[in-house]
Amino acid sequence: MIKNIYNRIRNSIIKYKLKGRDNEFRIRYLRRKGVKIGDDCLIFTINFSTEPYLIKIGNHVVVSPGVTFITHDGSVWLFRDKYPNITVFGNITVGNNTFIGINCIILPGTEIGENCIIGAGSVVRGKIPDNSVVMGNPAKVVMKTEIAEKFLVNNKNRVDTKHMSPQERKMALLKHFGV
Repeated sequence: MIKNIYNRIRNSIIKYKLKGRDNEFRIRYLRRKGVKIGDDCLIFTINFSTEPYLIKIGNHVVVSPGVTFITHDGSVWLFRDKYPNITVFGNITVGNNTFIGINCIILPGTEIGENCIIGAGSVVRGKIPDNSVVMGNPAKVVMKTEIAEKFLVNNKNRVDTKHMSPQERKMALLKHFGV
C-alpha cells in the first residue's frame, strides 16, 4: 500500500518535472531511456517513441514542444492475421546544429542532416540533406539554411531581445510594433 502511494507520487513528480522547464532533467531522463543526445541541446518534449534507443540527436539541437519521434510502423497491425509477428522499425538521426519546430512528427528511418530547420507542424521522413529548411506534410526542402539566415537577419520584425529582462523585452516589442 505505502509502496503504491510512493510510486504514484514519484511518477507524478517525474511527469511534472518532464513537462516543466528543467531541460537537464529531461535530457538525463531520455538518456536513461536510451536516447543518444549530444551536448548543448534544448529538448522540450519526451515523446521519443517506444524504442527511444533507436534515436540519436546531435550537438546544439533544439527539439520544440509537441515534437513526436516515431520509431515503428504501427500499420503492420492490418497484416497481423497473415503475419502474426510482423514489426517494422527505423532509426532516427538528427544532425548537429538543427532546429525542429513545434508539433513536428519525425517518422521511422528519418535522417535529418546538419544545420537544418524543420518548420512547425512538419511530418518528416527520409533523408534531409545538410543545410536544408523543410516544411509541410509531407515535409519538403523549401530552401537552403543560408537563405533562411538572410531572411531572418534582415527581417523587418527582427528585435534583438534575447538577453533582456521580461520587462525590457515587453517594452522593446511594444515600441517596435507601435502598441
